[in-house]
Amino acid sequence: MTNMEPHVAADNDNKAQDVFHYENGQQSDDEKRSLEEDALNYFTPAEQKKIIHRLDRRLVTVVGVMYCVSLMDRSNLSNAAIAGMNTELELTVGMRYSIVTLVFFITYIVFQPPATVLTRKIGPRYFLAGLCIGWGAVMIGMGFTNNWGALAACRVILGLFEAGFFPGCVYLLSTWYVRYDMGKRYSVFYLLGVVASAFSGILAFGLMQMNGLAGLGGWRWIFIIEGVITVCVGIMGYIMLVPFPDANPEKSWGFLNKREVDFVVARVNADRSDVAVEPFNLVKFLKPGLDLKVWGFAVCFCCLTTVSYALAYFLPQILDGMGFTTGEAQCLVAPPYAFAGIIMFSTAWVADKYRIRGPIIASLAVLTIIGLAMMGWAPGVASQYAGVFFTCAGANSNIPHMMSWQANNIRGQWKRAFCSATLVAFGGIGGIAGSLVFRQQDAPGYKPGLWACMTGSLIIVLIVMVTDTYFFFCNKKQAKGEKIIEPVPGVDSTDKFRYTY
Repeated sequence: MTNMEPHVAADNDNKAQDVFHYENGQQSDDEKRSLEEDALNYFTPAEQKKIIHRLDRRLVTVVGVMYCVSLMDRSNLSNAAIAGMNTELELTVGMRYSIVTLVFFITYIVFQPPATVLTRKIGPRYFLAGLCIGWGAVMIGMGFTNNWGALAACRVILGLFEAGFFPGCVYLLSTWYVRYDMGKRYSVFYLLGVVASAFSGILAFGLMQMNGLAGLGGWRWIFIIEGVITVCVGIMGYIMLVPFPDANPEKSWGFLNKREVDFVVARVNADRSDVAVEPFNLVKFLKPGLDLKVWGFAVCFCCLTTVSYALAYFLPQILDGMGFTTGEAQCLVAPPYAFAGIIMFSTAWVADKYRIRGPIIASLAVLTIIGLAMMGWAPGVASQYAGVFFTCAGANSNIPHMMSWQANNIRGQWKRAFCSATLVAFGGIGGIAGSLVFRQQDAPGYKPGLWACMTGSLIIVLIVMVTDTYFFFCNKKQAKGEKIIEPVPGVDSTDKFRYTY
């Protein structure tokens, strides 16, 4: 950012330097509010936008690229499967392919609860980048497996490394942005992952052409080259990732100066009053488990990921069953995901602008149901392939919407950490379901799997309706001064936080 002239008096300049670094508790509530106002008013609106855009370029882009390789590495199994892996490792015997896909989620789910705590304690730069480098190394190892058991073991280790990444990123992003900035940012973050899914098939088709090079099959090169790319991205993450906004200014590595960080922190605190981090306490960390809406968010996310993972793991096979060749099936994965990216960002823009979440989530779930029905029962391959577009758009677009809906309706750093972990853990449960929902014996139509995915989408619609009704009545009580919504330490009866529906 260019040099800027101060916009407050010199005495306020020194005060702005101390905004939010008051864990010692020496300031009164009035002093804290004064410091917040100083930090919020220090920059002009144009300068404030530049700060947020710089934050977008640095934070959203870096975690988005890292998630891009995460999703690519998690879902390239289906591309390798039709590139010779199934035959060479005899994965078509019984449930071997489904077992290899689902064992990933055992460690992925088990190790997620402590992930957000470790992200906070260790720091995003070391923890998230280290995980990325670790799973990249595992991907390279998968290219040298000689039996399906070794491949399954690698998938277990892969789940261990990836367990902490997604919830850590969701948590980190939620600490830097106000509630109605999150939809677009989560969408861009996830959109980069969708781009990976869109073009991973094309990349895999290209890597298949290395078949025989160094005596290795084409499917092995898919794992090896993509693993090398992941390690390089992890190193980039180590260099570029940023700390939490309440970290010491010396830890920002030149990303923003202290006054700019204070502005971001003041902005978030004015929005939801939860920047300050309480000392970690296991009871407080687990207490949000008593909040039913937390599990409603998690169940919705589970139903969403059941569809998205099923597509990630089986779409090439589904397209193959529609009558497309192997090369066509891999390349035709891209257009539906590209379409999903357009729907994802456009609906996120609408959601942030008009401050709505639930109705859009329900509408996209209905779009998913329509797409699944077309995939299974529409006459003609063209109509069935059109259904893939609707299914990809509905299911994948809803994932950032669900993250935003949850993030908009909770407060408190440790509750935010707990909810990020439960959301993604249930996403892992959906991944297990997605690994099993399209069974080999149901090919090529996979009708039972389609029914299961439609049921999950219907459950989302019902939960959204019930939850938003609850939010509506809570907001009415808050407007009358009868209720403080999502109370956090330090807020009083004048607090204006309201649920988003």
